[in-house]
Amino acid sequence: MSTGVLLPLLVAMLSFVFATMLADQWWRRRRPYQLVWAVGMVFYGIAALTEVLGSAGTWDTVLYRAWYLTGAIWVAAWLGLGTVLLLGKTRFGYAFALTVFLAGLFTLLTQRARDYPDAGIAPWLYFGIAALVALAVAVLNYFADDRWPRLVAITLALGTLASLVLMAAAPLPGQGYSITEATGIPNAEPLPGYIRLLTPFFNITGALSLVFGAIFSTYMFMPKRRLLHYSLDPNQKGDEFLFNLAISIVAFPVNLAVSLPGALRALVAGQLHSRVPATILIAIGGLVPSVTSGLSRFGETRVFDVGLLIGVLFLFAGFLVSIEVFHDLRVPFTGVTLWHRAPEPAEPLTGGR
Repeated sequence: MSTGVLLPLLVAMLSFVFATMLADQWWRRRRPYQLVWAVGMVFYGIAALTEVLGSAGTWDTVLYRAWYLTGAIWVAAWLGLGTVLLLGKTRFGYAFALTVFLAGLFTLLTQRARDYPDAGIAPWLYFGIAALVALAVAVLNYFADDRWPRLVAITLALGTLASLVLMAAAPLPGQGYSITEATGIPNAEPLPGYIRLLTPFFNITGALSLVFGAIFSTYMFMPKRRLLHYSLDPNQKGDEFLFNLAISIVAFPVNLAVSLPGALRALVAGQLHSRVPATILIAIGGLVPSVTSGLSRFGETRVFDVGLLIGVLFLFAGFLVSIEVFHDLRVPFTGVTLWHRAPEPAEPLTGGR
């Protein structure tokens, strides 16, 4: 069996196993982020499986469309949504609002750089949607309304459905797909611009959500030193709130940096909350394949399969480390428990300072 088939086959098998384990944890504990991460891992596995089937047999338009939808558009976005649901009762919404806005802006800039002739109004439409979602999330956070993750979930579900319809209707010239001869991995050349621009829109939102979520969780659950003080309490005057919000952009990374030595000591002593290393591992697991997948859409396909494997291993490591995801380890959908661990201290519910 060639490496071009073996690596994606391994990724597909691991992804489906991890998705099953996550679904089992959700079935027992009913945590929404467990189910969403399971969905993300299913997409991960499908993306790898399409490559296996295409490399072992013959690519066709169905496999090609499924490969692009799941790998280039859906995976990172749904994994990022899991992080949003995990942090839904904190002030992470402000960081997520920035994430969505940046994704929309980058999508607009991508069109200016690549100049897809058939993109139409899609760049401005995607940017407008991103700006509206960012504004709505920020406003809901200001009023301490924890329904903002639900808004994000509904938006992503509608966006996923819309991308499916757009892909199904998209005309594909020639044989309906394009393969990079040097690697045997598909590329995005036949796809219309309005489809290709969904990649930065979905991918950057998901990847940055994972990264910012990891940084946010690290700060929330580590021993902290607050060198610079600020407050995001919505009960303060509007001008004071905006002033504190502006200060937080500098204060947050400064306070994080000065708190790292204490976090390292807690890690060595075995006293660091599991969410800290877990979200960092999950962020790496989501970011690496997002980068390599994005590169493949611009013609660089040599690291695609390696990125998928690295990503799935880091994701699973992060899931296992987090007691919130895996309270215990057992044979899925059975009563056979392989490992159980003691609960950790209760998590803080707000991140206003």
